[in-house]
Amino acid sequence: MSTSALGRPSSGKRRLKDLLGQSDNRVCADCEAPDPKWASSNIGVFLCLKCCGVHRSLGANISKVLSVALDDWDEEDIEAVIEVGGNASANSIYESYLPEGVTKPAPDAGHEERTQFIKSKYEQQAFLKPSLRIQSGSAAKNSSQVNSTREIVNSKQSSNSAEDSEYIGKMKVKVLRGSNLAVRDMLSSDPYIVLTLGKQKVQTSVVNSNLNPVWNEELLLSIPHDYSPVKLQVFDQDTFSADDIMGEADIDMQPMINSAMAFGDAKKFSDMQIGKWLKSYDNALIEDSPVNIVAGKVRQELWLRLQNVESGEVELELEWLPL
Repeated sequence: MSTSALGRPSSGKRRLKDLLGQSDNRVCADCEAPDPKWASSNIGVFLCLKCCGVHRSLGANISKVLSVALDDWDEEDIEAVIEVGGNASANSIYESYLPEGVTKPAPDAGHEERTQFIKSKYEQQAFLKPSLRIQSGSAAKNSSQVNSTREIVNSKQSSNSAEDSEYIGKMKVKVLRGSNLAVRDMLSSDPYIVLTLGKQKVQTSVVNSNLNPVWNEELLLSIPHDYSPVKLQVFDQDTFSADDIMGEADIDMQPMINSAMAFGDAKKFSDMQIGKWLKSYDNALIEDSPVNIVAGKVRQELWLRLQNVESGEVELELEWLPL
């Protein structure tokens, strides 16, 4: 990896740093430990030190491990990571068929549990969709995993039309801000938000020492035909122990999805209200949440009071993205 005469990082190194700055790459791809410093350049994921050790044991033909800060990256390594897209993209492939009862190891998991999961995920490809698995014969052993990962990505992209039949659309969730969040450290908290829908999980960045954080971050979820409410959870990041829960709320997407599907192409309509999620005693809404067509897009603003916690509110904006 070359640097400029003034010691500034090259464009490739800057692109790698930008990729690491994405919210999904701020935690380890395999155990979700914060602030990963290592990467598998051919698989295309960012890793913590403990998971990095397991990846090294798989061999470079499966996982080529590099330090983000200390190692020299050649252009091929950088392009491989960028092509895959980082942790969220890689996990959408390597964890797409995670069996019921199988969970990712926690950041403080033991070596045996961590090793078993990582070997199943990458070496055995046990959690991939069967049609995307690469056969592990002698030919596969003689080629690097980057070719396999790219082959999987290309196969996945070529079958997008078939995959789309599993979903009815996508939901863009813009996490705006939190207010009056609960104290979990000495005087404050280091909050971040996790959204879960089925096996999909996305999260914001961590805002340090702030009970009224502003994120303004966009997260994306694919909506299956048999969708359930989105689970929103707020956590306090801890360095030396498990992250503390700071409240949660369920997001009922049915009012928005039903309205969007009923009206079809929103670009054909002027700005108008087309639906509403009503506040009630059994949901987290602070006030009624109308569904509107705004500039040809279906949008909804949510103001939620966090549940199972002493205090805390979260504001979101949803946008429906039809296939």
